[in-house]
Amino acid sequence: MTPPARRSFNGPRPTDGLGGRAVEKIAGPGYRSRVESRVVLVTGASSGIGRATVALLASEGWVAFGTSRRPDRVEPIEGAILLPLDVRSDESVEACVTGVLEEAGRLDVLVNNAGYVLSGPLEATTLDQTRDLFETDFFGAVRMAQAVLPTMRGQSAGRIVNVSSLAGVLAMPFIGAYSAAKFALEGWAEALAHEVSPFGIHVSLVEPGFVRTNMGQSALAAEREIEDYRPSLERYHAALERELAAADEPGLVASAIRDIVNAEHPALRNPVGLEAERLVDLALSAPEVARGEMRRRFGLVPPL
Repeated sequence: MTPPARRSFNGPRPTDGLGGRAVEKIAGPGYRSRVESRVVLVTGASSGIGRATVALLASEGWVAFGTSRRPDRVEPIEGAILLPLDVRSDESVEACVTGVLEEAGRLDVLVNNAGYVLSGPLEATTLDQTRDLFETDFFGAVRMAQAVLPTMRGQSAGRIVNVSSLAGVLAMPFIGAYSAAKFALEGWAEALAHEVSPFGIHVSLVEPGFVRTNMGQSALAAEREIEDYRPSLERYHAALERELAAADEPGLVASAIRDIVNAEHPALRNPVGLEAERLVDLALSAPEVARGEMRRRFGLVPPL
């Protein structure tokens, strides 16, 4: 199918939902629009997995767009464009997707990566905190998919890659709200894959284990403190430091995403890293064994 005619950003620009600013593209050095190239939009590209994915695909000839709530504060990415986006806002999502289509004329791949971690006991986590996390980590992905699907259906082709987590298959202690959002993402993505397959659209999940990013350092904490949890939390944080010391690099996940979007028939679920592959398989085949290992790893007592 012939893609829609390419349009530029000349003329009035849509607002981005972030205080009414006009959508301004911030192009990294070496960027040039290539209408004949495939086009990818990656949310949460200021650092970590999102940034590594944008950089990798841009280096391989993709027309690559990354997003950040404040792209003016993000180091430019070679060969890519950064756009402002708040996935919690319908207006911001619409403006971002419109901006991509005006610049590139089409959209082949959406990578839903934006998200954050909320750390602490579930009992100490307020409902408002849980709702806020779901608004970004789950509903943000839903909002983005709904915004790009009309274009992908019109093209009779497209890929939506959702960055999930090992925690979306095997719940982890003290990041329970994050795990719950990733479990929701997994079920939603599987249902969506069924629904959009007749239109030539593939939906995939990426399930990394521990990755060396700043998500842990930037994690929000539960608002309340409950003293009874302190011993378990101390053991958990000590174990988490050990896990992060041996964590995979974001580039490994970016390479997995690259392989998914280049595959003719990508898998729905894609664990990344040997340890994630082992634990995802264990969680699906022997869930009680997997739960027992998780409790032992993080020093929870009594272990199963």
